Amino acid sequence: MSANASTPAAHRVAPPPAAPSDKELVLKVIPMPADTNGNGDIFGGWVMAQVDLAGSVIPARVIRGRMATVAVKEFVFKQPVRVGDILSFYSSVTRIGRTSITVDVEVFAERFRSQGEFVKVTEALVTYVAIDDDGKPKEIPR
Repeated sequence: MSANASTPAAHRVAPPPAAPSDKELVLKVIPMPADTNGNGDIFGGWVMAQVDLAGSVIPARVIRGRMATVAVKEFVFKQPVRVGDILSFYSSVTRIGRTSITVDVEVFAERFRSQGEFVKVTEALVTYVAIDDDGKPKEIPR
């Protein structure tokens, strides 16, 4: 009998979550002390800015021109982000319209002292619109 087979279910330790395999890694960054809020955690607005950058990577390949962030349908903070965490931003396109692209972005932290273990810290749905030189929406090339 293996060690796990004799361990009661309530005492088994689940394996640490893995990074998503259905999304593309588009950005990795380490937050620094200058990025903290009054509680000493990383400021949510800093994380949101990084999500916007990460979310724009795949649409930039499709649009091949200017674009603007026009909506964030949902932004959920699940865990705090700490100084020294390695943040990995994964994204995938959920919808391509005539002028817009919506992207799902998931952010995972590898804690400073537990590299290789991923903790989901936030996720968001972000919509970008292709724009022309005058800032007006334009069709996305197919």
